[in-house]
Amino acid sequence: MAEMKYPKKVVLGDITVRDGFQHEEIYVPTEAKLWVLEELILAGFKRLEVTNFGNPTGMPQFKDADDVYKALYSSRRVKHLLDEVETTSITIREKAVERAIAARQAGHGPGRILFMVSTSESHHRTNSGLSLAEYWKMCENLIPKIHDAGIKVCGTVSTIWGCPIEGPTDMRKALEFTQRWLDIGADDIEHADHDGSAPPNKVYEYFSMILDAIPDTSKHIAHFHTTRGWGLANVLAALNAGITHFESTMGALGGQPANFVDRVPVAGTGKYYYKDPTIVGLVSTEDMVVMMDEMGIDTGIDIDRLLDIGLMVEKILGRRLRSECVHSGRIPKSLTGRR
Repeated sequence: MAEMKYPKKVVLGDITVRDGFQHEEIYVPTEAKLWVLEELILAGFKRLEVTNFGNPTGMPQFKDADDVYKALYSSRRVKHLLDEVETTSITIREKAVERAIAARQAGHGPGRILFMVSTSESHHRTNSGLSLAEYWKMCENLIPKIHDAGIKVCGTVSTIWGCPIEGPTDMRKALEFTQRWLDIGADDIEHADHDGSAPPNKVYEYFSMILDAIPDTSKHIAHFHTTRGWGLANVLAALNAGITHFESTMGALGGQPANFVDRVPVAGTGKYYYKDPTIVGLVSTEDMVVMMDEMGIDTGIDIDRLLDIGLMVEKILGRRLRSECVHSGRIPKSLTGRR
């Protein structure tokens, strides 16, 4: 009998509290962010995105960046588990890096920071305010300093499958950018379908190319948006190619930073890429974990606890989110109970 080939064990990172909440038009209280982080750790996640150390004037969702870290590292509920958890924060520019290093030196900062480049020059300049040449030089100068502070570096590659500004892009350029990140010292690479442009066949083609060139699967993280409903199909395509590390958000939250928070217009990233901002989001953590479990893949996650977290995240945000499994549950294996 023919059998689909894919890894039987994966490493999952939940990025709800940063990438998910950045798109929200209400400010999520620090205490709620802490609760979500604690619960995700207790459910088994070893990789979490915590906040963005960028200028909070444009992204007020993260005005509590330091407070969230201080609360997490002093949490009685999970303090005993934090040595096993990799916490990540976004640091697009130099001042954000300085904040992250200062927090780390004070004993409550990230273990990993994330830089972002796009293969599309115009998209990259819109997001970072710098040309690609200027940004590469900045990162090359900063990475040794970051490593000296005991912090890992993740380099994101975006617009792999297309750019909302320039249109089609060449996937081979993303391979070049991946190698360049590793050459200047990045510890791993986030391969981002930042706006749901990737069809599954191109995802399989891309990650097959990546693993042929750089076969160490621990270096590669797949990051899919599900804007057009293809998120889980792309997860499956990446699994088929051999990818073992994935990112996602609870309830398929996330997208570009909101330009309207608590009834106040803010910079965010300017205009939304789509007419309806509610359709912008990442792959649902809950649905991806349940799907992988049904496929016999070891995720290391307490699924029943995860589904309970999903319901509470809906309460925190005050609306139904886009996870199916939070409401439909797991596939019954017996006449009683969820499993």
